[in-house]
Amino acid sequence: MSAINREQVAHLAELAHIEMTEEELARVAGELDLIVSSVASVSQAAGPDVPATSHPLPLQNVFREDVVGETLTQEEALSNAPDSQDGKFRVPAILDGA
Repeated sequence: MSAINREQVAHLAELAHIEMTEEELARVAGELDLIVSSVASVSQAAGPDVPATSHPLPLQNVFREDVVGETLTQEEALSNAPDSQDGKFRVPAILDGA
């Protein structure tokens, strides 16, 4: 038995204020019936014993662990700076100080 028929499509088209010819109603009814039957067949395959998945393959994190390595002291970091003040890099202003 068909899940979607021509009368149901005509009713929905009327509710949506969409004008459709008889040929369009028949074609859309067939297409919607195929969609509903396809969803039903997929629903049968995915039973309660099949866990839901978002990916077919397991995902894994490819990033390395965040490990603190050798770091520079503040003095070492500023040693080659052209200008510094109060332990920070000093750069020329690019905006007016208004």
